[in-house]
This record gives sequence, C-alpha cells and structure tokens, in this order.
Amino acid sequence: MALEGTRQTRPRGRRRAGENTRAALLDAARVEFTERGFDGATVRGIAQRAGMDPAMVNHWFGGKDGLFVAALQLPVDPEDIIRRVLDGEPSQIAERVLRTFLSVWDTNGGGAFTALVRSVASHEGAARMMREFVSRMIFGRIVSVVAPDRPELRTALCGTQIAGLAMVRYVIRLEPLASADHDTVVAAIAPNLQRYLTGELTTGSATC
Repeated sequence: MALEGTRQTRPRGRRRAGENTRAALLDAARVEFTERGFDGATVRGIAQRAGMDPAMVNHWFGGKDGLFVAALQLPVDPEDIIRRVLDGEPSQIAERVLRTFLSVWDTNGGGAFTALVRSVASHEGAARMMREFVSRMIFGRIVSVVAPDRPELRTALCGTQIAGLAMVRYVIRLEPLASADHDTVVAAIAPNLQRYLTGELTTGSATC
C-alpha cells in the first residue's frame, strides 16, 4: 500500500510544481504587461517578479510573445491569424479578417477576447492589454504589409471595427447582429474594414 501511495502522489506533485511555475509567470506577466506595456516589459523583469529564472519563460512559453498570448488567454495563436489573413489577395483581406475572428469567437462563445472587451471601460490594465493586442499583435502587423499609408490611423480604425463587433455581438448581444450568420456580418462590415486597411482615407481638411 505504501508503494502504491508513493507512485500515485509523486506524479501529482511534479505536475503541481510545473503548474505553479507557469501560473506564477502568468500572474507576473499580467502585472508587468499592464504596468509597462509589451515593449516595456522584459523577460528578466517578469521572471524576477515571479521569483523564477528567466529561462523558465522560454521553457514554458517560448519567449515574451508566447507569454503575452498566454496572459491574454486567447483561444488561438495570433501567428495563425496573421498567416490566414495574409494568405490571399489584399483586396479581400477584410473578409478574411472577419471570417477568421468570427470563427474563433463563435467556437469559444466569444472567448477571452470578449472578456477583455467587457473590461476595458472600467480597467486601465485591460485597456492597455487591448491596445497591445490590436496595435502590436494583430492589426499593426497586417497594416504594415497591406496599407498604402497612415499605418497608425488605419490600425486604430480597424480596432474600432473588431472591438465594436465583439462588444455588440457577444457582450451587448444586440439583435439581429448577435445571431446573424457569418455571411451577413461579413457582407455588412467588410467593405468599411477593407477601406480602413487598403482604401483611400479622406483628410481632416476635406469638406462635406
């Protein structure tokens, strides 16, 4: 009986130790990313806050990018999103963006991204994480490839479409958009998102 008990408890102990290490790094990362942003946070600083060796970040998450994705609890790797979206004609990139996000969100009932959207108005940390996600992890990278000019403005405008869609469809659940099929949503929103990505943007000096 003693031997059986030993065999049962040791694996659980090893798993708990690993899980505790990972959880401590995630907790520290969320604080560091919230306070300093993605660029300001460092692997060394995160590891120091967690009381860990910096090598543990690479061991568990493959680096700072992977740790940021894990800290956001995203159901899909942003690298996969970028690959899907950029694989095709630039003239149809908005449609691919929307179908990709809708597929991910609907599979996960809105997922962690929706929880983040729900929190941004009342929590500065969530707002910072959202800014980093929109500007650095997703649209900043897409815009840098396909946009003809004004990348920062285009990135922000794309953020209004995606964050707004998530808020209305999954948080407010405003009908008929909340239950609309993907084709309907894409047909309604893609033209405007496409203009933000690759079309001409009027200047502030334009008159009505």
